[in-house]
Amino acid sequence: MTRIRLGVNIDHVATVREARGSAYPDPVRAALLAQAAGADGITAHLREDRRHISDGDIDRLSKELNIPLNLEMAATDEMHIIALNAKPHAACIVPEKREEITTEGGLDAARQHNHLSPIVRSLGAAGIRVSLFIEPDRSQLDAAVSLGAPVVELHTGAYANAEGAEQQRILKRLRDGAAYGASLGLEIHAGHGLTYDNVAPIAAIPEIRELNIGHFLIGEAIFIGLENSIRRMRTLIDDSRASGSGAP
Repeated sequence: MTRIRLGVNIDHVATVREARGSAYPDPVRAALLAQAAGADGITAHLREDRRHISDGDIDRLSKELNIPLNLEMAATDEMHIIALNAKPHAACIVPEKREEITTEGGLDAARQHNHLSPIVRSLGAAGIRVSLFIEPDRSQLDAAVSLGAPVVELHTGAYANAEGAEQQRILKRLRDGAAYGASLGLEIHAGHGLTYDNVAPIAAIPEIRELNIGHFLIGEAIFIGLENSIRRMRTLIDDSRASGSGAP
C-alpha cells in the first residue's frame, strides 16, 4: 500500500511566541526540526489577524525548507496575492472566521463556487497545487472537481471529537468520501484533531495520500521533544498503513 506523507503544521509554535510578543520560540526552527525528523512537508496557516504565523515566517519557510510548504489560506484577495508572491508548493484553501479558536469545519466549496473559481484557477496557473479543506460530502467533492482543484483535504475534526458509535459513523463517512473523491481523480488528504490515539483508522483508509497534523504534535513535544513526537506519529501511521486494519 502507498506510504502516506506526513505534513507537520507548525502554527502553534508561533502561538506560543505571540503569547509573549517575543522572537521565540521560532516556528521556522521547528519546521527544520520536523524536516530532520522525517516530515514530508510543512503546513502553516497565515490568518487574516496574524494570530500566530506571520508574513515573515512564510518568507523564511519558503527560502529555508527543503521539503514542500503547504500554505493554508482563506479565499481573500490579500491571501491570494501573498500566495502568488510566496509561491509555496501547495495552497490549501480553508474557511476562516476571526472569532474561532481553530478551523471549525470544512469549506463550502459548492456554495462558494463562483468566488473560489478565479482564485483556484490563478493559483494553479502559477504552479501552486491547490487543495480544498472540505467535509467528506459528495456535493463538496463534486465541487472540487468542477473548480479544477487537484487535491482535497478531508476535515477529520468531527471524527476526532466523537466517541463510540458516533465516531464509527463519521469514520465510515470519511472512508466513503475518500473512495468517492479518489474515483473522481482527486488526491485525498486528511487532517484536524488527529492524535496518537485516533490516527490509525484514518491512516488505514487506502485512498488517503497525506495527513496534516500539528496541534497535537506541538503539544506532545513539550513532554518528549518535537523530533520524538513526529517520529512516533510516523511509526503509528506507517504501522496502520501496513496492516490496513486501523488497529491502534
